[in-house]
Amino acid sequence: MTEYIIYETERLLLRPTSIGDAEFILELFNTPDWLKYIGNRNVLSVESAREYIKCKMLPQMEQLGFGNYTVIRKSDQVSMGICGLYDREGLEGLDIGFAFLPEYRGNGYAFESANKLKQVVFHDFGITEIVAITTKDNMASQKLLEKLGLTFTGTTKIPNDDEELLLYKICK
Repeated sequence: MTEYIIYETERLLLRPTSIGDAEFILELFNTPDWLKYIGNRNVLSVESAREYIKCKMLPQMEQLGFGNYTVIRKSDQVSMGICGLYDREGLEGLDIGFAFLPEYRGNGYAFESANKLKQVVFHDFGITEIVAITTKDNMASQKLLEKLGLTFTGTTKIPNDDEELLLYKICK
């Protein structure tokens, strides 16, 4: 198995999501905000979470060298959320995304982790553009994307989804 880099910030570790994160992914994917803003991924058991990680998350990590990261608080080693860069069908450029369990929101963890990944891909991977999508009613996500330096550029739809999404972009 390939060894991937674990990124570090002052308070956080960003570790590539692995099969061992299945229970955490099951919990996160079934929070009300995940279901409302990101959508139902039909991850309804630990086994289906393992399959999701194996089939949806790990292949991009293996192909590109980056992808989905579990965000862990250094002080107590708690998994709080995920942050990643995704090669998403229907979007030009890499899509930066993040989601955290409700009890860990509002503490700057999403900004800290997403900003670290933004720096890494611009510096280490030679990526020159990052995009992001969010729903029109997800004001917290919009605010965070703008804080990260992304600019609203219009709307878009992704394949197999009728919802019009807001599109943001940043260039190196």
